[in-house]
Amino acid sequence: MIVRKQNITSPRNGRSRISQRFIAGILFSFALIATTSCTKPEKNLSKAQTRQVTDEAGRRVILPTKVDRIVSLAPNLTEIVYAMGAGERLVGDTTYCDYPEAAKSVAKVGDTMHPSVERIIALKPQIVLVSTASQLEAFTKQLDEQHIAVYVTNPRNLDEVFRSIETLGDLFGSHDRAASLVADLRRRAAAVAAATKPTPPVRIFYQVSDSPLYTIGREAYLTDLIRRAGGVSVTADVPGAFPRFSDEAALASNPDAIILPTGGSMGNANSTVAPAFKGSPAVLNNRIYKINEDHLQRPGPRLVDGLEEMARALHPEAFK
Repeated sequence: MIVRKQNITSPRNGRSRISQRFIAGILFSFALIATTSCTKPEKNLSKAQTRQVTDEAGRRVILPTKVDRIVSLAPNLTEIVYAMGAGERLVGDTTYCDYPEAAKSVAKVGDTMHPSVERIIALKPQIVLVSTASQLEAFTKQLDEQHIAVYVTNPRNLDEVFRSIETLGDLFGSHDRAASLVADLRRRAAAVAAATKPTPPVRIFYQVSDSPLYTIGREAYLTDLIRRAGGVSVTADVPGAFPRFSDEAALASNPDAIILPTGGSMGNANSTVAPAFKGSPAVLNNRIYKINEDHLQRPGPRLVDGLEEMARALHPEAFK
């Protein structure tokens, strides 16, 4: 969706601004769990009934051979669970887990940043899925003490998102289903790459939030996604995944287009371009693109939807 240029106003003028809660959520979403201990096997299970895997944080995790009770602490992981046909085994998720529709009726354990350990333990899961979306070492330790395995994902580009889907499919006994889904996602991503390859890349600023201003850095999978969509992030060399950006740096970045992840579960949050960009080519040429936040900031199966939407916005001529 292309948005016409609009007057930029300050927070004092009542323009809707993204909440501090959302900003904190994004930052927590990519804070890597520090623990490296091996989780303990479930009580009363023999070695023959368990298996050892390594999660994406490099932690050794001991799981039952068959996983029947799952808690997800991130919306993207909830989406993957359902995509793997394991939704009936999901006994708990977060208040942010709203897709697919069935996820809304699953027992809630709190939000992604502040889950209730007591509620999780009461649900007696065999595995708790954590995106680098979540919790601290103390949280993991509490679940270890209850013999509840914690599995951490940490995708840093689209290929690693695909590998996460395949790995979780294997954990849930859905290898063929995961392989089929990923093959289709790879095919769609390749079609985007083929369509945009002949076009010159567009210099993009990806605005995570406008006040304060946050963007994406070189460690964010979204930097890779922009490249695949026929763009180049003007903050691709900035350290970190979701760094805060100064007005001076924003002004100097001079992007040709700005992407606003908005809508979806965010509603109208982040729907206003930061004032620092008012003289940029992006604003002057009306190249402001609003794309469903759920398709961009949830690294799961719908991320390819976001890739396609971004590519069509940046290069409409390539998809006629």
